[in-house]
Order: sequence, then C-alpha cells, then structure tokens
Amino acid sequence: MLRTIISRLGQGIIVVFCLLAITFTAVRLMPGDPFSGEKSHAEHIVQKNKERFQLDKPIPQQFVIYLAALSKGEMGFSATKEQPVSKIIKHSFPASFILGICGMLIAICIGIPAGIISALKKNSIIDYGTMVVAMIGISIPSFVIGPILAGQLATRIPFLKVAGWGDPFDWFLPALTLGLGTGAYLARITRGGMLEVLNQDYIRTAHAKGVSQTSIIIKHAIRGGIIPAIAFIGPAFAALITGSFIIETIFQVPGMGLHFVNATLERDYFLLQGVVILFGSLIVLANLAADIALVFLNPRLRNANA
Repeated sequence: MLRTIISRLGQGIIVVFCLLAITFTAVRLMPGDPFSGEKSHAEHIVQKNKERFQLDKPIPQQFVIYLAALSKGEMGFSATKEQPVSKIIKHSFPASFILGICGMLIAICIGIPAGIISALKKNSIIDYGTMVVAMIGISIPSFVIGPILAGQLATRIPFLKVAGWGDPFDWFLPALTLGLGTGAYLARITRGGMLEVLNQDYIRTAHAKGVSQTSIIIKHAIRGGIIPAIAFIGPAFAALITGSFIIETIFQVPGMGLHFVNATLERDYFLLQGVVILFGSLIVLANLAADIALVFLNPRLRNANA
C-alpha cells in the first residue's frame, strides 16, 4: 500500500512538473507581456520592469530561476496585482475550495441515491425517469443552469442571493449549479456499477440462501456498486474546484477562477503559473485519494498491493 502511494506521488510530481514546464513556455511565447496591456508605458519603464521580474533573460534561464524560487516556497510576484502570488492564492483559494466541497456533497447526495434506486428499479418508470433527468443534467452546461437557478430560486426564496460570498446561504446557488451536472454523471455511473454487481453469482447465491433483499443490498451490492462512483469522485472533485471559473463569475464568488481568467488575459506570468501549479497539484491529490479509497473498498486491489 505504501509503495503504491509513493509511486502515485512520484507520478503526480512528474505530471505537475510537465504541466508547469508547458505552461511556463506557452505563456512566454504568447504575443506581448505583462507590461504591454491597455496602459501604455515608456520603453525604459517596460525594460526596467522586465529586468525587475527577470523577463529579459532567455526562457530556459527564467525557468531555472523560477524552479529555484519555487523550491524555497516562493511563487513569484504578480506584475498586475502588485502582490505576491502566494498571498493572492491564500485569500482566494478558500472560496473555490468551499464551493468545490459543497458542490461535491450536493452531487453525492443526489447522484448516488438516484443511481442506486434506478438500478434496483431497473426498466421501470422510476428507472427511465431518473436516467432521463440525469441525461438532461449532463447535457445542459453549468453556465445555462446558473442563471436559471438564480432567476427561479433567488427571486422566490428571500435568503438566497444571486451574488456574494458573505455567509453559508450564499454558497447554495453556485454549489447547486456545480453539483447538478456532477450528480447526473454520478447517477449514471452508480446505476451501471450497481447493475453489474447485482448480476454477479454471489448475489444470486445470497438470494438462493434466503438472505433478505435489504441485507444483500446494504452489505454486498452497495459496497461493490459504488466503486466506479468512487473512482469518478476524486477527479470530479478536483474538476469542480478547478473548473468553476464561469460559475464564480456568474455568482461573483471571490475565488481562483477570476484570477485565472484575468491572469491569462493580462499575461500575468507568475500568477498564471501559481494557479496552474495549485490546480495541477489538486488533481494529483484527488486522484491519489480516489486510488486509496478504491484499495480499501476493493479486496482484489488490496491483495494485488499486498
């Protein structure tokens, strides 16, 4: 088990490094620089700023300098925000993280029960209706669901706000917008996993021995049936945190999404790189957590790693 974790971490570090190297090179090959935006600067000021941020050096040398600083915990200085990147992330990441957690909890509470019920009621009206709703949830993008929820719920429920991030009630609408699509995927994945388990020989044997349906479902079917859902939850959780740019913009959530978009438009190299490192690391850790959970749920994986 420990060997598996170390191996996954090693692979994750390589992935994050490659992601950083590609991003680092790509943003510097884009036309312009952080000082060639809408505000015009004198040539000598632009050159001085480039020297200040060491952007006047060749790209490979800049990369080595950046890695050396990163090894000391320094993520650089935002040229447009005039703040350390670590400070910007410290103040904005908690909102994105909370939004991702709330969205994932909503998705789990909706998707897994819906998938289990749909599998148990296979080929019934409940099954067909659940899967139709799930397909609709998958098909409609979040930037369409968001304004609809804001218009329909916020106008009818007094304590729900269309925008803001002051109290937990402000988290509900953006989290629900994120969670509905992921919950729809979870419902379909859980249904497939449950149907596969319910058709296994040991389930038929349990039925033949007279074991109650409730006991079979709780003790055997659910544990095996949600394994595909657990494998999906890890990457999905990271995707909710890293892919909530549009939702954060719609509901004015002070998270990382807005910083990422602005850093791209303003060519803010260091801020963009910092966000990429953070999001890449989150995806790696989420996948690692999913792998560990699968090992505990699946005895065959435990025996393979023994």
